[in-house]
Amino acid sequence: MRIPLSIKLLWTACVIAWMPLYWRQYGLQNFLFFCDLGNLFIAAGLWLECPLVFSWQASGLLLFQTLFTIDFAGVLVSGRHVIGGTEYMFDPHVPLPIRLLSLFHVITPPLLLWAIWRLGYDPRGWKYQTLTAWIVIPINYFWRPQYDVNWARGLFFREQHVVPGFLYLLAYLIIVPGAVYYPTHRFMAWLTQRWHAES
Repeated sequence: MRIPLSIKLLWTACVIAWMPLYWRQYGLQNFLFFCDLGNLFIAAGLWLECPLVFSWQASGLLLFQTLFTIDFAGVLVSGRHVIGGTEYMFDPHVPLPIRLLSLFHVITPPLLLWAIWRLGYDPRGWKYQTLTAWIVIPINYFWRPQYDVNWARGLFFREQHVVPGFLYLLAYLIIVPGAVYYPTHRFMAWLTQRWHAES
């Protein structure tokens, strides 16, 4: 067993507690955020001990979850949001259990890196993440567009009106894989080569 049973059980228990609370707080559409989908994929990956699942999720989550962590840490250290996106974590109107469970954003990057270090890196991951985006983002665009899940309608949860909506959607489906998923894949390929060289 390459992933300790205690980690599998702990993550699974947190997901079981997290799902109904998030559903009640934010609604069903919230589970189409890539970070929330990632919780479910990671749970499956832990039990299956599958390098592809972790590589897939790393290509889509590492950058954004790391930025979340930087902003969250910035507030704790300096009292200021250096990037933004974690304001709700300090909002007393958001129930404390929701905010505590949202700390999964901070835990996810080191967990993904640790799992890949432990299991290996699968270079197909970024392609699976691209396919995921091609399926999920159009759903976000049409279903409850007012929530702008994954910024399918515009950046920073504000619908954009600079270009026609379908042009924005098409650009999103091309630019994000090329600017985020593939570079993350190249970084992970380099990093795992370093790990192997040092072992």
